[in-house]
Amino acid sequence: MTNPSPTPEQAAAVETSGSAPAPADGPATVSGPVPAAPATGSASDDGLVPAPRTTGESRRPTLRSDLRASWPDGLVALLITAAVFVLLYLRIRAKTSSTVTVMPFMADAGGFWMYFLSQAFGWSALLWAWGTVILGLMLSGPRPGRLPMSAPRLERLHRTTSLNTIALIAAHALLFAAELVRHDTASWNSAVATAFVEAFVPGGYDSGTGRIAIPVGQAALYLAIPLGLLFYVRHRIGPRTWRVLHRCVIVVYVLSVWHTLLYGTNVWYDGWFRTSVWLLQLPIAALLLLRLLRPARRSEKLSARPGASAGERTRWALRLGGRLAVVAVVVALVAVVATGRDGGRSVPPKDTSSTHNHD
Repeated sequence: MTNPSPTPEQAAAVETSGSAPAPADGPATVSGPVPAAPATGSASDDGLVPAPRTTGESRRPTLRSDLRASWPDGLVALLITAAVFVLLYLRIRAKTSSTVTVMPFMADAGGFWMYFLSQAFGWSALLWAWGTVILGLMLSGPRPGRLPMSAPRLERLHRTTSLNTIALIAAHALLFAAELVRHDTASWNSAVATAFVEAFVPGGYDSGTGRIAIPVGQAALYLAIPLGLLFYVRHRIGPRTWRVLHRCVIVVYVLSVWHTLLYGTNVWYDGWFRTSVWLLQLPIAALLLLRLLRPARRSEKLSARPGASAGERTRWALRLGGRLAVVAVVVALVAVVATGRDGGRSVPPKDTSSTHNHD
């Protein structure tokens, strides 16, 4: 005699009896008797064929659903951007900002308000990128015993902060371009074309430190968009390919910090504000080191000795080198924070020219 088929409600109960799906960078762990189908692809990372989808089972996260869920996080980002703008504006008015020293013609706070708004979006973008990386490292590495919210909610927050980071970087760049148009005395068409080249074409901005800093920021923007959106097509490109590409997100963050330290006139000189930027990097470096020392996947662990084949020895050397490099970064960050010096500028540069200056 055959057993009767379970009802849809019973099947759904069995399907959801396991633990929540693992985050994007973590291993799929299941505690229930039946392997739970991953929410983000048609096959799990370990090659198991997922069970058929049942009524009431959660679907794969989509860009549309995450965009709808991102508005609370986006609203907070806008409020913080507004607060940063007010702070920057008041510091310019009081002439306490290093921006006035770097570019004296910007002492007219009312005349360059759009530039300061662009700076405010840039700072918010850096802060949101920082939070996104922190969440990603928490989800992909060894998790603390207590989390402020469930893992699925943290994973969704990781995705929404990523989307809002892209939006903040884009707003930063667009406002910078709009400021260039606003102060260009040429015809409207010519001003828009010039601003587009200077703001969005690598090498187009050819004055002052912007020759290096602007392309670095452009690289961060152009990498953030595809790397942030690849999550929603990872079931098409394969989880392994997606994991490799997703790890490049840290490159976007490094480029963003580099752009800020090179071109952020608020942190132009050595001082507590610039040191605070370095201080924020310590948690990321520490979590990254923990992620490497205690990887979630067994295949990523560093064995005591390299393997016999040349490929195994190469992979072992790369893993060891990566861990040593992160240790060196942590030591360097501690030294910079302790001394307050990173080799940055201590006096105004000789070249303070800018395409903003049309006097």
